[in-house]
Amino acid sequence: MTRPGASFKRIRRRCDEILRDLPLPTPFDAVELCETVARRRGRAIRLAPMRNGFGVMGLWAAVGDVDMIFYEEATTPPHQEHIILHELGHLLCGHDKAQLPVAEYALPLMPGLDPRMVRTVLGRTSYSAAEEQEAELLASLILQRFSRATAPVRLGGVAAGRIDAAFGWTPEDSPR
Repeated sequence: MTRPGASFKRIRRRCDEILRDLPLPTPFDAVELCETVARRRGRAIRLAPMRNGFGVMGLWAAVGDVDMIFYEEATTPPHQEHIILHELGHLLCGHDKAQLPVAEYALPLMPGLDPRMVRTVLGRTSYSAAEEQEAELLASLILQRFSRATAPVRLGGVAAGRIDAAFGWTPEDSPR
C-alpha cells in the first residue's frame, strides 16, 4: 500500500514538471494563461461564467474543437480565478478520461447544443481523489509562484489544518 506522503510527493513532482514547461504571463493573468495554453495545444479554450452550476463550482467540457471552462459567477474574483485554474489544471494534467451524461451538465449550460458534439464533460465529482488533489495543487502552485506577492505565503491555524485534512496530508506532507 502506498503511504499518503509518498502519494503527495508524486503529485507534487508531477505538478512541478507541468509548471516547468508552462510559460506563465507576467504580470499573471488567468485568462491570458488560458489563451497561451490554447495556442500551445492548437485548441481554443473559452471561459464561461455560470450561476448555480448544478452542484459544481467549475466544469470543463470538451465540445468539438473547443474546451469550455465554466466557473461560478456568484463568487469573488480571486475564487473565480482559482476555479478557472483548477479546471485548467485538469486539462493540463490530462484528466480527460471521465465520461458523464451530457444532459446532466452541458445541456443546461449550453441550450441548443447538439449532444453528439460534446466529446467529454468533466465535473469535479467525476475525478479520483488523486486527480482532484493534482488539479487543486497545480492551481495553487500557479497562484503561489506567479500571481501573488514575492514572499511565500504561509498558511496557519484552523484553515491550514482543514486544508491538510481535506487532502489527507500529515504535517510532513503539507506544502506549508
